[in-house]
Amino acid sequence: MSAAACLLSEEHFLCSICLDVFNTPVTIQCGHNFCRNCVTENWRINRKCQCPVCKKLFDKIPELHVNIFILEMVAQFRQSAVKKASEVAKPGEVPCDICTGIKLKALKSCVVCLASFCETHLQRHQTVSGLKRHKLIDPLDKLEDRICTKHDELMELFCKTDQICVCQFCNGSDHETHDVVPLREEYAGKKIELESTQGKFQQMIQERQLKIQELRRSAELSKEAADKVTADGVHVFFALLQFAETGLAELTEQIKKKQAITAKSAEGFIRELDQEISELMKRNSEAQQLSRSDHLHLLQNFSSLNAFPNMKDWNKVNLHQPLFEGAVARAVAHLKETVNRGTAKLLQAELKRVQQYAVDVTLDPNTAHPKLVLSDDGKQVNHSDVEKNLPNNPERFSYCVMVLGKQSFSSGKFYYEVEVKGKTKWDLGVTSVSANRKGQVTSCPQAGYWTLQLRNGNEYIALADPDVVLSLRSQPQKVGVFVDYEEGLVTFYDVDAAVIIYSFTDCSFIDKLHPFFSPCFNDGGDNSAPLRVSVVHQTD
Repeated sequence: MSAAACLLSEEHFLCSICLDVFNTPVTIQCGHNFCRNCVTENWRINRKCQCPVCKKLFDKIPELHVNIFILEMVAQFRQSAVKKASEVAKPGEVPCDICTGIKLKALKSCVVCLASFCETHLQRHQTVSGLKRHKLIDPLDKLEDRICTKHDELMELFCKTDQICVCQFCNGSDHETHDVVPLREEYAGKKIELESTQGKFQQMIQERQLKIQELRRSAELSKEAADKVTADGVHVFFALLQFAETGLAELTEQIKKKQAITAKSAEGFIRELDQEISELMKRNSEAQQLSRSDHLHLLQNFSSLNAFPNMKDWNKVNLHQPLFEGAVARAVAHLKETVNRGTAKLLQAELKRVQQYAVDVTLDPNTAHPKLVLSDDGKQVNHSDVEKNLPNNPERFSYCVMVLGKQSFSSGKFYYEVEVKGKTKWDLGVTSVSANRKGQVTSCPQAGYWTLQLRNGNEYIALADPDVVLSLRSQPQKVGVFVDYEEGLVTFYDVDAAVIIYSFTDCSFIDKLHPFFSPCFNDGGDNSAPLRVSVVHQTD
């Protein structure tokens, strides 16, 4: 019965009413089969006993009995369908090459047929005498790729010498002297290597994921810093604008008041003049009338009209003009003072920001000119007239009295401070690791030196080629040096005044950078004070 069920398809077990597999199948008198509930519900709705298929009428409702044979067939069909579903080839499993439609999982592969077979299609290899002689192996996908094209044999060996798969006949001929091992053995070894490689891939993935997190965090910190600096700048500039607006309003009001006082004085003078003019015009009219009167009347009233009234001497009266230009000058001076205070705040904030990148710099004795004396802690250097006998190693300056810091930088930002108090000349800055150190050194960016120098006690020069002579309000006692490698920026600060002395911009850094120092010659004691690398204390 199982074999018969396998030959029947699902359509043989469908109820013609619900079109689904029989559920409690019954057979009515005409021989047709239905689900019990389907046929009884059909009769109830139509109110007559009629076969839904052949339309045969029954006088009364037939007695319904379960068709045991169909019930068992349906049960076996359901089991067969479940089993067939479990045998469907899943991803990674070898499918049967013979199955059409849904591919079942292959149980064996035939080396002769170059095909794989499921349980049903494998039966011919188990029953047909000619097929029984075929070599069956565990199922393999793409079997044709595993067959030796030269000997038509399965390649079950691996030649480690030539790193190729071979069959047993290849091993006995072309690869007889080679290191040949079973394919499974090589597979096991390579699988271990692959697992190790996968582990390395996973480690590299994790490292890169961590790097992504680091870069994102760096971007966040950069944005936070940019937002803070922007907010500080907005605050200062808004305060300056507000002060300027307030100053302008006060200046305008002050000028208006002065102008109002002047206008009021002018109006007072004009009223007095109008009154005097009215009086004079009245007297003039009376005099005209008197001049046309008779002799007696003129002589009787002449003395009263001929006397001038008591009036102001207007030649001595001048309208005071207020000095508006002075008010403008004072307001501008006040605004300038406020701007200077705001600028100082910005510069202090900028210096405080770069001081966050402070690094611990120590002087490298292997680079120091033989006439330089370094302290034991590597933090200060001065010039001596006595030249020490030191090896002329490639790192050492042979002519210029210079020394480098031990630390080098090829990315990011760094900052350090140097005390220059008491010196009349010095050179400070950064230099490329590949810059010349032998003979006369040319200090300019093209030669790999970004240098600020002092000469004659008060002459500050940035060696920018051409040199830039700087005008400073005060002499720095401590110089800060800040470098942003990626931005190509080298900035020198007067630390105490919190002002920028000079900036090299758009620099092209390609090598490591070292801080460099030159105390210059001591000039018989006039320039004997040392250069000292100081501890960075953030400004308040």
